[in-house]
Amino acid sequence: MNFFNFSIYKILTRDLSILDQARIRLLYYGFILVFVALCTLFLSVYLQALPLLSATSGVLIFCVAALFKYLTYKPDWRSISHILLILGTIVNLSTVFVVMQEVNIIVIQIIILVVVFSFYMLGQNWGMFYSLLNLLPVLIFLVMVYDHNYYISFKPEKVDEATIIIGVFANFILIIFIQSHFYTAFLKNIQQLKETGEEQAALNIKFEKAIEKAEKSSKVQSDFLSTMSHEIRTPLNAVIGMSNLLMMNNPRPDQGENLEILKFSANNLLAIVNDVLDFNKIESGKIVFEKIKFNLVDLLHNICGGQIMKADEKGLLFKLDIDSALRRKVVFGDPTRLTQIIFNLTSNAIKFTAVGSVWVRVTCIEDRHNNITVSFSVKDTGIGIKKENLQSIFEPFTQESITTTRQYGGTGLGLAIVKRLLELQGVKMHVHSVVNQGSEFSFNMEFPVSTEAVVAPVQKQRVAQAALDGDAYGYESLRVLIAEDNPVNVMLMKKLFSKWKIVPTIAENGERAVEIMQYGNFDIILMDLQMPIMNGFDAAKEIRKMPDPTKADIPIIALTASALFDIKDQVTAAGMNDYVAKPFKPDELMEKIQGLVAKTAV
Repeated sequence: MNFFNFSIYKILTRDLSILDQARIRLLYYGFILVFVALCTLFLSVYLQALPLLSATSGVLIFCVAALFKYLTYKPDWRSISHILLILGTIVNLSTVFVVMQEVNIIVIQIIILVVVFSFYMLGQNWGMFYSLLNLLPVLIFLVMVYDHNYYISFKPEKVDEATIIIGVFANFILIIFIQSHFYTAFLKNIQQLKETGEEQAALNIKFEKAIEKAEKSSKVQSDFLSTMSHEIRTPLNAVIGMSNLLMMNNPRPDQGENLEILKFSANNLLAIVNDVLDFNKIESGKIVFEKIKFNLVDLLHNICGGQIMKADEKGLLFKLDIDSALRRKVVFGDPTRLTQIIFNLTSNAIKFTAVGSVWVRVTCIEDRHNNITVSFSVKDTGIGIKKENLQSIFEPFTQESITTTRQYGGTGLGLAIVKRLLELQGVKMHVHSVVNQGSEFSFNMEFPVSTEAVVAPVQKQRVAQAALDGDAYGYESLRVLIAEDNPVNVMLMKKLFSKWKIVPTIAENGERAVEIMQYGNFDIILMDLQMPIMNGFDAAKEIRKMPDPTKADIPIIALTASALFDIKDQVTAAGMNDYVAKPFKPDELMEKIQGLVAKTAV
């Protein structure tokens, strides 16, 4: 602020509240009134030859002028208010006890001014302090005078009636000015609060509408993803399913190669669709982590089994190193999400490594009997990542560069999904990478340890082998009802089941499935969820209401290509026993069929 400034408009800023602006204005215009009043008083007492009152008035004129200049240079209204109140208290008490040795109307007015000014300017606590500081000594003085106990060896000065009139008039003007000024400020403040409240209410309405719109948008997005998922997965189910069937027929080497390419491309497309759906599920907060028992070593061997084949195709050395301390451990956790994390990291390592090797190292770094902390590390000798790009690679739909995307393909969602899945479990990912030398992704995860030994079911292995060999493991007489409206999928299911020597009954919609169940006997139902006339959910509910307990309790497996987040809950709520996502693996489907049929037969 310029030292030679005298304008109030240069010291008032927009960031000040209405009350603070009012306080500064009060000081600014109040100083002018006080200065005029003091000059008038000075002339009056000086002409009456009252030296002490003249000196006091002169000092006050100088102090007021200096404080006014300080205010226009630096609007520190709080400090200036304290200085004024201290000066007023000194003048007031010295006048009562020394100069005039009496309590007149001017003294009372000064006390009122101090009370009003201190409360308005500095708040309740300081207002109380300065009020008592002025009032109590004056009351003590009055008591002492009343008891004739007050005496000092100084002759009091007496002023004439004109001086008293000037003082009373000036004090009244100041009291009225303070009250009027702050009354106006309070009204403005209340009006501002009212306007702010109205604006806030309007914003709340807009906010509620925005939330409602966002919720609708989220639902539309969810429905769109579900529909698109169904529309994409349905033909993919036929492509992958037919590829599996053709590969079961011992094709010629050249046909087998073509089928492998077809299946590989379809699986790539399916992986992209799954990545988009998984990321949307994570971002929508729909992920729920399981806490089930699993063997960590077996899981890692299953994950890396397929990856070893991919590495071999590229001529890479793939090494899985598992701490021997983990071989006897059965832990609680979410094997599906851990599989997703390790699979994405190893897939990336193989994808971005042209020559060299890929290591997956799993180490037990802390064993506390009931809990273990495991370190997972995936290291490669690939292209590496620049230091400035280490953060961006975890962003969705982002790879290190456009060149990387064009050369290696992919959606750029793999690492984003990995990072989100780890963060949701409170785990941090660490990355070390050197360009043209390779990268290492590592994280530590804690698992509760089970005290029970989990035996791997032999049945699962037998089912998988039977499905691949085209043998339903003795279930040729299995009576299967399939509710499916898509003709391509119907043909696929018929061919698949013929490999297992099973002849299924087909219902083209849910209503037809219910009708067939009323007069037919079946061991299991495979129910598509999205069908015309009656969908799979309603059909399952109708079947569960049948009076015959054998029919009402028949196992039902939902076949769905939907991406709805709560599909599992919806399937359970409709009374179905399990579900298989399209495209499905033949061994997975047969495993679930045999498991449910065996359970029903017990």
